[in-house]
Amino acid sequence: MTLTARRRFPELLILCGAFLISFSAVWVKLANVPPMASAFYRVFFGFLFLVIATAWRGDLKKPSPYVIKWVALCGLLFAMDLFFWHASIGYIGPGLATIMGNFQVFFLTAIGFWVYGEQLRLRFLLALPLAVGGLFLVIEIPHLLTWTNTTTGVMFGLLTAICYSGFILSLKKIQSEDQQQSFFYSLMAVSLATSFFLGISMTTTSTSFAIPSTVSLLALLGLGLFSQTVGWTLITYSMPKIRTSLTGFILLLQPALAFIWDVVLFDRSTAFANWIGVSLILSAMYMGMTGKGKKIKQPAADTH
Repeated sequence: MTLTARRRFPELLILCGAFLISFSAVWVKLANVPPMASAFYRVFFGFLFLVIATAWRGDLKKPSPYVIKWVALCGLLFAMDLFFWHASIGYIGPGLATIMGNFQVFFLTAIGFWVYGEQLRLRFLLALPLAVGGLFLVIEIPHLLTWTNTTTGVMFGLLTAICYSGFILSLKKIQSEDQQQSFFYSLMAVSLATSFFLGISMTTTSTSFAIPSTVSLLALLGLGLFSQTVGWTLITYSMPKIRTSLTGFILLLQPALAFIWDVVLFDRSTAFANWIGVSLILSAMYMGMTGKGKKIKQPAADTH
């Protein structure tokens, strides 16, 4: 492999990861099971795949009580994140639900400012009204004047972004406390905790664990393998190897493609103004990713 190819290899991997994860909402839609059930099987099947990967690396061991506490918190936040995101898909479709989840960029940067004392660049401050304006174009003003299914879906999407922000911060805490373990191990432990919380919620709400068809099973397996395991691994491995601004630009492919799949595969009605709105939101997200401070590093995009 040439020197140029070696330099470009992490970019190719993160590009592949973003492409694979862009199908997450498509798998959820095809699974045709309740939101909590699709969220449960995503992390449960992902956990099984991650056990194999962690064992292959020789990383299986009992975590310390301190790490277990953070794993439990991280699993709870991820369970809430997945539930809200899977629920929002039912109201506003895979594309917009994924875009709303990516608003975590702004929540994480706000946390960095208020909690960690990060400085905010002008481009981030300009990104906020740009994102809101783009959202208005995507949702359309009439849907904002009365409470509709679209409004409910958008609220679920914002809750997704909030919970995802907490999940990322707690996951970083786990990795910083136990640096000898691989990312496979951390994500495996969190996936197990998340499936536990989702399983308990399904039991208490009488949500069925039944997988209704072969198509549903294949969709849930694809969700667990490509979204929870392979996509996450490719992106996490590659992010430290390329500059943040390029990472952010590449990862914007994920919500952009998710919206395109929604239009192409599920016949989402999309006017020209909606496309302008999507472009404005994605531009604002990129500005938000590259307009944050330097004290803590955060992921460039929501890898749902």
